[in-house]
Amino acid sequence: MLSRTADNLYWLARYVERAEYLARILDAAYRLSSLPASYGGGTNEWESAVATAGCGPAFSAAHGEANERNVMEFLAFSPDNPSSIRCCFELARTNARAVRTALTVEMWSTINDAWLKLKTYSPATMSREEVSRFLDWVKSVSLMFDGSAYRTMLRNDAYAFSRIGVFAERADNTARILDVKYHVLLPPNENVGGGLDYFQWTAILRAVSALTSYHWVYKESLKPWLVADLLILNSEMPRSLAACYDNISRYLDQLAHVYGRQGAAQRQARLTQSRLQNLRIDEVFQAGLHEFVTEFITDNNRLGMAVAEQYLL
Repeated sequence: MLSRTADNLYWLARYVERAEYLARILDAAYRLSSLPASYGGGTNEWESAVATAGCGPAFSAAHGEANERNVMEFLAFSPDNPSSIRCCFELARTNARAVRTALTVEMWSTINDAWLKLKTYSPATMSREEVSRFLDWVKSVSLMFDGSAYRTMLRNDAYAFSRIGVFAERADNTARILDVKYHVLLPPNENVGGGLDYFQWTAILRAVSALTSYHWVYKESLKPWLVADLLILNSEMPRSLAACYDNISRYLDQLAHVYGRQGAAQRQARLTQSRLQNLRIDEVFQAGLHEFVTEFITDNNRLGMAVAEQYLL
């Protein structure tokens, strides 16, 4: 396979996954902003949404104040924000067009139809109910694309590059949302374990489709260290860091078998996978959750660079 084709498939998957993640973050912000004032009053859910998306400096330069209208416009529709939902779908479609013959009909139709429909939305006139439907639609597009890839693609190197892109992006997203909740979202006058903290953790678990899974696994009320355990170390949770790296290592090993050699990407993936397999959640909190997540994001970015240098350049 040409490295250019592999690069298009890898980034196509990452942009679709990122669009879904942004929709989930915005949905969580809307849920938190709807909480009664008695649960916390001066929460900063819109600032946390921007921080989670990693767009803080760019947003401040464009808008300044983090409120519902500004954050929604910037993260969902702004053509000047390269990580907005609009730009993610546009870049996904551009990458899909470049590798049209490597995609199945179902995958191409999902991306192309999504881009055409996205252009019919007018953010200036959307009500809250319409915004909610829009965010649900974005999530459904990602699910349809992921499902069509799973159901219709050959299990060859094209599929492997696509899956590596999905799980590398998903790992980064899960780490960021966990870090921002723990260090940004809860106001300084609120106690960990209080009413506001409980509803925020609930919203975060909903954002990663893990609320039901949490209760199935732990069978008790929400506790920050158990939420972190689920999203970091539980390999049965599809969006956990451990599950993402189990899959990344699997597909990188598949590529090594196809091309007959291994490299820095396989070594980096196995190193992170091994660390997660041998880690306990109490060790994470003793060393500092923020420090752990920061180091993980750095390692995940290092993996992305290793994949690019080994296969995509």
